[in-house]
Amino acid sequence: MAIFLIDFPPEDMERRLSDALAVYVDAMRYPRGTENQRAAMWLEHIRRRGWQAAAVVESKVGLGRKAPSAEELSDAPLLGVAYGYPGAPGQWWQQQVVLGLQRGGLPPDDIAQLMNSYFELTELHIHPRAQGRGLGEALARRLLANRDERNVLLSTPEAGDDEANRAWRLYRRLGFTDIIRRYHFAGDPRAFAILGRRLPLP
Repeated sequence: MAIFLIDFPPEDMERRLSDALAVYVDAMRYPRGTENQRAAMWLEHIRRRGWQAAAVVESKVGLGRKAPSAEELSDAPLLGVAYGYPGAPGQWWQQQVVLGLQRGGLPPDDIAQLMNSYFELTELHIHPRAQGRGLGEALARRLLANRDERNVLLSTPEAGDDEANRAWRLYRRLGFTDIIRRYHFAGDPRAFAILGRRLPLP
C-alpha cells in the first residue's frame, strides 16, 4: 500500500466523519462509543471560520504507474487525521486557556501577545498500526504550512512520563514548549498541558 498526505476539506470530513472518529478512538485508546459523544463537537468545529484539516490515507492505486486521483484519495482508507482553526475570544477553549494564564500570573500584555493570533491544533491522530513512521510530523507540517497566525497552540493529556509518550516526543520535536502544565479544564478530571510555539514551523 502507498501512503499519501492530502488536504481534507469540510465536505470530506463531514462525509467521512465516522472513519475519522474511528482513527481518533483507536489512536487515543478510548472505549467504543466515545466517537458518538464527539461527533457533534467535531461537526460544530468544521463550521468555524478558518477550519482546516489534513489526512493520511493509504491506497493500492499509487503502487502502479498511474497516480491516484484526488477523488480516489478522498475515499481511501484513513490512517491519520488532523484539524484546527484560528482561535477567537468567544471560543470555550480560548476562554479556559486565558483563565489558566491569568491564574498563573502571566501579565495581560503577554497573554494578549500569545492569544490574539494563534491557530488551535485541535486534533492530530495516527492509527496505532501506522504510528512510528513519521506520519504524525508530516501531518502536522501539512496542516500548519502557510498559516497566517503568529502562534500555534494545543492541549494534550499529561502522562506519567511525558517525554516517553509518542505524542509528546512529536510535539517536542516540532519545537512546542510549555505554556501551562497540569491544567484542569472544566468538566474533565484529567490534567492537561497547553503547549505552543511560534509559526511558521522551521
